[in-house]
Amino acid sequence: MGRVRTKTTKRASRVVIEKYYPRLTLDFQTNKRIVDEVAIIASKRLRNKIAGYSTHLMRRIQRGPVRGISFKLQEEERERKDQYVPDVSELEKEKVSVDQDTKDMIKALGYDSIPTLVVNPSARPERPFRFNKH
Repeated sequence: MGRVRTKTTKRASRVVIEKYYPRLTLDFQTNKRIVDEVAIIASKRLRNKIAGYSTHLMRRIQRGPVRGISFKLQEEERERKDQYVPDVSELEKEKVSVDQDTKDMIKALGYDSIPTLVVNPSARPERPFRFNKH
């Protein structure tokens, strides 16, 4: 059964991550020692809760941006992604291969004059039966 994390634990953990992000890891034991060094925490139990939630947030940060946490590395990553320009535009391809059904849909919409459309014969693979039905 899950435990309730108080606002104190969450706020303290976010502050620790924002200030000491490069030192923190994905390991609870390491984070526990770091939190003990950088913060004055009244009890061992509260220190462990803050270290545990910090570890949880660090794992979430690995997957992507986390709401409520803003640190320099995350902001730089976001700016870099926003400024990215691809070498070759997806709109300027030489050939766009579609099946006959898609070609018919495009024709029905009135876009049949696209010169780069190439119709591939649709060889639909046989899908296996689901749930062992034969």
